[in-house]
Amino acid sequence: MEPFVATLVYFVISVVIVLIGLFIFELMTKKYKDLVAVQEGNEAVAMSIAGKIIGICIILSFAIYHSNEIYETLIWGIYGVALQLVAYVLFDLFTRKFSVEDQLLKNNKAVGILSMGVSIGLAFVVGASIT
Repeated sequence: MEPFVATLVYFVISVVIVLIGLFIFELMTKKYKDLVAVQEGNEAVAMSIAGKIIGICIILSFAIYHSNEIYETLIWGIYGVALQLVAYVLFDLFTRKFSVEDQLLKNNKAVGILSMGVSIGLAFVVGASIT
């Protein structure tokens, strides 16, 4: 029965970490509210959010696989969210010719895809470093 309990605990931890991460990302966007933009059909914002969710979950999956204790997964998950935040800020800084937030607000799907790729790609790098 213990693996079932552990799976439930990892699931709950993962959902909470993803929700916290999304809440923090929501605080970072000043020009729109993520879920309102999605509800209005903004696919670029939806792709960006999907990338963040997938990215956080990739990091959590590596953390679960490589951690001996549940608290280690929690620590890696929080660290992974922090690194995803850093990645988002760096992505915005390195795109000096345009504002990522402005382009997502304008439903620029190319920027949404790029944002998703940054989140997912860097999640694999962070995840692979967890040992």
